[in-house]
Amino acid sequence: MRKKGYYSSGEFAKMAHISVRTVRYYDKQNLLKPSCVSESGMRFYTDQDFVRLQQILLLKYLGFSLRDIRELTIRDMDDHFLANSLKLQKKLIQDKVEQLQLVEQAIGNMAQTIQRDQKIDWSDMLELIHLTSMESSLKGQYQNSSNISARIRLHRLYSKNPQGWFPWVFEKCGLHENMRVLEIGCGDASLWLENLDRLPSGIRIVLSDISDGMIREVRREEGLSPEIFDFKTFDCSEIPYEEDAFDLVIANHMLFYCPDISAVLTQVCRVLRPGGRFICSTYGALHMKEISDLVRQFDERIVLSAEQLYKNFGKETGYDQLIPFFEEVSWQLYEDSLEVDSKEPLIEYILSCHGNQNQYILDRYAKFQLFVDQMMKDKLFHITKEAGVFLCKLHKNINST
Repeated sequence: MRKKGYYSSGEFAKMAHISVRTVRYYDKQNLLKPSCVSESGMRFYTDQDFVRLQQILLLKYLGFSLRDIRELTIRDMDDHFLANSLKLQKKLIQDKVEQLQLVEQAIGNMAQTIQRDQKIDWSDMLELIHLTSMESSLKGQYQNSSNISARIRLHRLYSKNPQGWFPWVFEKCGLHENMRVLEIGCGDASLWLENLDRLPSGIRIVLSDISDGMIREVRREEGLSPEIFDFKTFDCSEIPYEEDAFDLVIANHMLFYCPDISAVLTQVCRVLRPGGRFICSTYGALHMKEISDLVRQFDERIVLSAEQLYKNFGKETGYDQLIPFFEEVSWQLYEDSLEVDSKEPLIEYILSCHGNQNQYILDRYAKFQLFVDQMMKDKLFHITKEAGVFLCKLHKNINST
């Protein structure tokens, strides 16, 4: 007997305005599995499956391949992730709208040029071609936003330190009136969004990132007033500002991604005024080690890149890299740990890492969920945190010699 609220493949397809063949195809591709399969092999879908179908169709409409869609939506099988997924989809649509507006403008400019000069401006044509091939950047932006949100959410939900990470880092910045501040690699601007009511008067802050998409997203955030914040896209190894432009430069969990840290520090020193300060956060070898141990028990081939980044720039290595550039360098640890009581945000965090985990989890997602559930066994899952900041002060005469 059919359960209430369940629809056959035919009913589901009719209600969704797609063909039964499409429903079966998504099933075979592991994009949209039925919620229930009867003993006779009948497949049934629920209202929750409509949510997942909506996401699949939206990403397909935006030009993503089925492989991309599968990778982007695997974590959204759980209700826990739905609200965040919808927010990210909205941002993705906003990016697409902005891109289409740029394409519309380029077409209009090209048409005016042809009408006025009776010839084609090939530079405009090449720009149009560039604008119409930006689907890969949309995928990257969707993944970056999703991954950053997942990592922040785990810490926000389960940190034992009542003072959150971003308020703590903000406190270390020592901001004062009329200060000029640059943040390189600002990500989603959480440092500022969580501390807007603490900003001193007259302060000017430049939020920068190497990602155009990230800066577009940050620019849309309510509260980041243009009277206080400027938004720039650039590589931090080539900071486009004059010498002595800032009182403070901030690099929050980003230096370990830089291929040439020395080049970045050279630029930071150049744009800092004499006696200016540089604050950069990172973590140590023990940070989140229980998560690495967990995934390796599931499959020893899995490597979460986050566990290796501290070797590039971390608690143990950062001082030696910073001291040639700064008069004073000190380390301050953020005292904290995580006690996680739910598998969903933990899995979401794991999938957000920059390693090879999707290669070994994607096709065994249900099995991985069961494994994590068994490992937690209805008890708190303890996670070590070993993160903090290096506080650096520039030589007072560094830019005058």
